[in-house]
Amino acid sequence: MAGIEEKAPGFALGTISDLVGLARKASMWPVTMGLACCAIEMMATGGARFDISRFGMEVFRASPRHADVMIVSGRLSQKMAPVVRQVYDQMAGPKWVISMGACASSGGMFNNYAIVQGCDHIVPVDIYLPGCPPRPEMLLHAILELHEQVKNTPLGLDRVKAARAVEAAALAAVPVQAQKGLLA
Repeated sequence: MAGIEEKAPGFALGTISDLVGLARKASMWPVTMGLACCAIEMMATGGARFDISRFGMEVFRASPRHADVMIVSGRLSQKMAPVVRQVYDQMAGPKWVISMGACASSGGMFNNYAIVQGCDHIVPVDIYLPGCPPRPEMLLHAILELHEQVKNTPLGLDRVKAARAVEAAALAAVPVQAQKGLLA
């Protein structure tokens, strides 16, 4: 027995969740969070020949209330960490985070007390983008991967509960150096 897809070619079927996912992925607005040298590559992606507007992200917002994606680009200092967290808390939900560069993802070459060893200790990260600094093409690839995550994100209260549980677990995680006894 054939389904409606075979009897009515060209007839699109889907769910509300699919439709909302497509709308969200096509209209993501990033907040400006350039912290160091990776920010130059982020600005090159937004302003140069890479045409980030075809992914619906041409407008970098200066206000967190109008943004739903944070691209943390560069090393995150201990002094800047509360500001990054405050901007993240002020963003409209649902919200996503891309950690751009080795310094934002793991502290990079700066293994000292002044640099946060990964922005995932401050905000929950959805996409990790390696490199020092990563090229604009790599940022575009990370944006496309984030689009796939956003498109397939389920709707409902379970999503909110799951996001809160993941964020609480990430913030409560013990650094690897402490687990191995390397920190005094």
